[in-house]
Amino acid sequence: MDAQTCLKAIRDNMQKVMVGKDNTIDLLLVALICSGHVLIEDLPGLGKTTLVSALADSLGCAFQRIQFTPDVLPSDITGYNTLNLQTGEQVFHPGSIHHQIVLGDEINRASPKTQSSLLEAMQEHQVTVDGVTYKLPRPFMVLATQNPVDMAGTYPLPEAQMDRFLMQISMGYPTPEEEVAIVNRRRSVTSGTQLQPVATAEDILAMQEQLPEVHVEPELVEYIVGIVNETRRWDGVLTGCSPRGSIALMQASCALAMLRGRMFVLPDDIKEMAVHVLPHRMIMKNRSGAAGTTALDAVREILATLRVPKVKG
Repeated sequence: MDAQTCLKAIRDNMQKVMVGKDNTIDLLLVALICSGHVLIEDLPGLGKTTLVSALADSLGCAFQRIQFTPDVLPSDITGYNTLNLQTGEQVFHPGSIHHQIVLGDEINRASPKTQSSLLEAMQEHQVTVDGVTYKLPRPFMVLATQNPVDMAGTYPLPEAQMDRFLMQISMGYPTPEEEVAIVNRRRSVTSGTQLQPVATAEDILAMQEQLPEVHVEPELVEYIVGIVNETRRWDGVLTGCSPRGSIALMQASCALAMLRGRMFVLPDDIKEMAVHVLPHRMIMKNRSGAAGTTALDAVREILATLRVPKVKG
């Protein structure tokens, strides 16, 4: 199955259970092409878990849901060793992370120590237990949901972990028309739409291998680096994006071009992805969230200020 056919099949399948979230679905597909991880932050009840489950159900990949609570231990995530009393050998028991698609539900309800157990897995696609390294299956993707950090019983994610997410997205409230459709679909409490896989792990890996083939003009590479450099010196920003942010923006822009049926990047691809890829990697001087001081505002101002290079489309 070619990339365009695969992406359309996944999108159409997810739309069977998701109402009016086409842009959010596209962002998840961009992350899938990049083999990137996504953090979905919003209030409870807006469909975060439903969205992630719809993607997982559409893929013929090993799926695991982790319900993060304060009592979840790092070993529950990475795995642990036990002693076989008959043979005297150590036996490794894989943890929840040893799957291809992992849903970390309400990740910020776990303790900081448990959250940190995800760092190696998300960056290097492996875990190390008692000095032994175990490779994780491919494709590998973490889709985490979290409630706003000012809600009771939540812990803010450390900056190092936030940087591991390709993008942070928000669901937002549905329109009244969309909510009517959602309510009508959920009139029955005993049945719901059961999605069947429409793509295999091999399809996803083949699609991911095409990502480096997307052409990016040198002027656009400089444009990407220029945007990220501005985050480091923009007024109101305490800490800007690292080079990992530049890499993430490049990959996400290429993936968006693939999603739109192109094998070359346009400036609009970069501008569209910057607002999802960069803000969560930035630390503002005023963390109180006062108007005009958010990282998203800063990125939008940077995009409006920098000169956009002209390339042939």
